[in-house]
Amino acid sequence: MRLVPALLLLLPALAVAAMPTPAEVRAAWQPSEARLLDRNGVAIDSVRVDLKARRGNWVSLADISPALGVAVLQAEDQRFMQHGGIDLRAAGQAAWDNLFRQRPRGASTITMQLAGLLDAELRAAKDGRSWTQKFDQVLAAREIEAGWSKQQILEAYLNLVTFRGELQGVGAASRALFNKAPSGLDGTESAILAALLRAPSAAPKAVARRACQLAKELKLPGDCAAVEWRAAVALARPAPAAQANTPPALRRLLGNAGSGVRTTLDARVQAAALDALRRHVRELAERNVGDGAVVVIDNASGELLAYVANTGKGEVDGVAAPRQAGSTLKPFLYQLALERRLLTAASLLDDSPVDIALGGASYVPQNYDRAFRGYASVRTSLASSLNVPAVRTLLLAGGERFHERLRALGISTLSEDADFYGPSLALGSSDVTLLELSNAYRTLANGGRQGTPTLRPRAKEPLIRLLDPAATFVIGDILADRGARSPTFGLRSDLATAYWSAVKTGTSKDMRDNWCIGYTDRYTVGVWVGNFNGQPMWDVSGVSGAAPVWRDVMDFLHRDQPGRQAAAPAGVVRKAVSYQPAHEPAREEWFLRGTETALVEAVPAARRSPRIVYPVDGSIMAVDPDIPDGVERVLFQAQGAGEHRWRLDGKDVGLASNPLAWHPAVGAHRLELVDGSGKAVSTSRFEVRGN
Repeated sequence: MRLVPALLLLLPALAVAAMPTPAEVRAAWQPSEARLLDRNGVAIDSVRVDLKARRGNWVSLADISPALGVAVLQAEDQRFMQHGGIDLRAAGQAAWDNLFRQRPRGASTITMQLAGLLDAELRAAKDGRSWTQKFDQVLAAREIEAGWSKQQILEAYLNLVTFRGELQGVGAASRALFNKAPSGLDGTESAILAALLRAPSAAPKAVARRACQLAKELKLPGDCAAVEWRAAVALARPAPAAQANTPPALRRLLGNAGSGVRTTLDARVQAAALDALRRHVRELAERNVGDGAVVVIDNASGELLAYVANTGKGEVDGVAAPRQAGSTLKPFLYQLALERRLLTAASLLDDSPVDIALGGASYVPQNYDRAFRGYASVRTSLASSLNVPAVRTLLLAGGERFHERLRALGISTLSEDADFYGPSLALGSSDVTLLELSNAYRTLANGGRQGTPTLRPRAKEPLIRLLDPAATFVIGDILADRGARSPTFGLRSDLATAYWSAVKTGTSKDMRDNWCIGYTDRYTVGVWVGNFNGQPMWDVSGVSGAAPVWRDVMDFLHRDQPGRQAAAPAGVVRKAVSYQPAHEPAREEWFLRGTETALVEAVPAARRSPRIVYPVDGSIMAVDPDIPDGVERVLFQAQGAGEHRWRLDGKDVGLASNPLAWHPAVGAHRLELVDGSGKAVSTSRFEVRGN
């Protein structure tokens, strides 16, 4: 600031626009970020809302390092504690310098600078302040000194002044340049900040030279080289990102800068879920797992207690991103079959190879372990996640009905009709989001009553009956049965909690997605792990991938109160059941009333209707160029064949009582299963194509 005439400085204070009080200034302060608060008002995240400047929370003088106050007074106003807002001695020296030196010098005190920060009319334009502005600034400084203490003036100045670029206030500057709170600033860091006040946009070398001079004046330890190095490092720090890694679902809740928006989240649950996810993803890094997401829903209210969109890397929202569902849709398929009374939990399903013709192509589902068990009950098939029985159940229950049921459960990503997905829908070929899938499991947890999840506190939402409560109860009992899942997952795994819980895992094609979704009487927890870039994981199953995260979160939620199974609803009965032959041990089983049975008898092979099982009529096969010509075979299979024989293209090729290995020949073929009189009882037309 140029010379203000001495006569002007001696004038008594005249009437000017009233300066605000310290309390008013502090109350008007708004950080540039909006905060996300948990259900108890605890801050869990913040997002930059005001992009014009970066401001932190207001910092009390007691929380600012004394070293900064000393450095700022030395650089800007050495007689701050003695003058009344106007330093006449400094003004006189400035007048002399302005007359006889080439580089003019200002005489603005910290109080005068504060007046300019508080009143936009007093701020300097590009060509400096006018004489009228200078006059008003002096009067405003006198008024501030009359109503404020020196400590209040210095505190407000350090919070309002711009240090560099968008960094306004000591809170933002200290964290951006030195990655520490203002209370931790040392002498050298304080000198660098004070050097910025005179010229916030100066080149780093110029700032370093001024900081070095200040350090000498303050008799700080160290030489100029050390000061210059620390200044260069601080000013070279990349600016913080304009947006935090807060997922869009949470970001949409935010209000204006400085505001705090209360959510349904629980800071303790959020922190526990994030910690579990980060820890296990690190452990799985050697198996090419880099990302994950977790969601926790309160069953009764639908309130989200945790929404962990990722491990903190990047801005991808793993809770809302559609990914392939894998086996996590199977509980809803079996619930539909039980509800329609097509099956019971004790019903036996055929777990043997099946070839399904689809529009000239062939769909051949495989179990996860590539093995087949012959027969498995619905309980075992679901708990052990067997694929072939699930596909057979879809064919029984109807693909269109299952598709409609998933849509009704809130799976909005099923954008195509049922025919598009075909039988593979039973194995989770469709995309789902973690939030929608977890809320569908919440419907199971609530006995078939559906509601919507929420991040905002709201009045109690009435739940709508969607699923049959009896069938839903049986599905929950199956998902909680560690014995029934032991053929695939073993008795000891992260799925086997010390309290009642129902849980299902899933792994998508090529191991690109791994899920673990489960519930207790109070909470539903959903976990996904994989890679946001779509890369496959290496040898990761549901038990080794998402399940450990699920288990840790569930254990945290139930650290004080274990989960308990809900009471059996009306419409279910428990009855002893045995099998003939003994495909499974006798046991107590839950049945929907009216479907109970004491004996499940598998039809012996000899009593089955003769039929070609493979190849299915209409199949199209291709010769595999990677298999040597002399080795490749197609296996003809039939059921109830007895003394029946195979007839291929009009020629007898052998008995059908056992599978027949046939060397494939390119072309169209007609395979028949014929009885003793030569009559065809089953026919399959198929085609073999060359490479």
